[in-house]
Amino acid sequence: MIVITGAAGFIGSALLWALNERGESNILLVDDVGHDEKECNIAPLKYEELVGIKEFRERLRAGDYDPTSPRLRGAGIEAILHMGACSSTTEPDWEYLLDNNVEYSKDIIRWCSDRGARCVYASSVATYGDGARGYSDDHALFGELVPLNLYGKSKLLVDIWARDGGYLNPPTGGVAGVRYFNVFGPNEYHKGEMASVPFKKFHQMQQEGVVELFKSNHPDFGDGEQKRDFIYIKDVLAATLWLLDHREAAGIYNVGTGKARSWNDVARAMFFAVGKMPNIRYVDMPANLKNQYQNFTQADISKLRATGYGEEMTELEDAIADYVQNYLIPKKSLGE
Repeated sequence: MIVITGAAGFIGSALLWALNERGESNILLVDDVGHDEKECNIAPLKYEELVGIKEFRERLRAGDYDPTSPRLRGAGIEAILHMGACSSTTEPDWEYLLDNNVEYSKDIIRWCSDRGARCVYASSVATYGDGARGYSDDHALFGELVPLNLYGKSKLLVDIWARDGGYLNPPTGGVAGVRYFNVFGPNEYHKGEMASVPFKKFHQMQQEGVVELFKSNHPDFGDGEQKRDFIYIKDVLAATLWLLDHREAAGIYNVGTGKARSWNDVARAMFFAVGKMPNIRYVDMPANLKNQYQNFTQADISKLRATGYGEEMTELEDAIADYVQNYLIPKKSLGE
């Protein structure tokens, strides 16, 4: 049995789809759904059971998922894909984040390590803060990182704890943490303001015939030439399942394309995907963003490549065309 936490969310539900695609359905989902679009994410997919977060944590602590538990009917948990967390970068309640993001992750990592189950958990690119210290996933550099918000702090605390506890060391630890860069793709319909820019700009393009981008706040970047490492959800799934299958790969891994692309590139690709000429309008950056805006992000994926992962990442234009034409226009989720 494989467990997915955060299972009805963007990456969690996409992982469920990817596992179904390779014939796996003995899957336990953990999430508090409470949203029509999140229900749509998992509705067409196959799994054994859906349990709430509180119930799952209680069962885990009570030993209900231990290999000898009658609840499992002889089907032991072979892996937990821990994608569940409060992902709001503006969440102000540290006590909530400490329990939901930090202690919850520790419980799962310890449980997997003690029982020989594979654990792949979501760290975050938010651990890198403003990027001034680079985007290397080298464990020795964790102490130099300064997250810009409490969410990033909560994720970095887990990484440091897992490193210092030996959980990221093969073969004794055997845990992998993943830092996803700018992910976009189907199954993010429920995310609202936290959705990717391609998702939000698609609706602006359809309704107004224009895509608005921020003017530059830095002399080294032209308007709309600020760059991000945009990675398509299907590439995220392929890399994550590689780490799931290759237990010898332990540690924190960046998951991005390794290639920064501009917002102008994104906008142009979106217009081309619907057969229209680009119409881009530049607007002033909000005052609250000017001092903390990231003008450039690019994942160092050399450590991921060193595991033997050799799949090519989808080019931005091809990824956006697939997203727009096959999912956004017909408003389909993965598996429909």
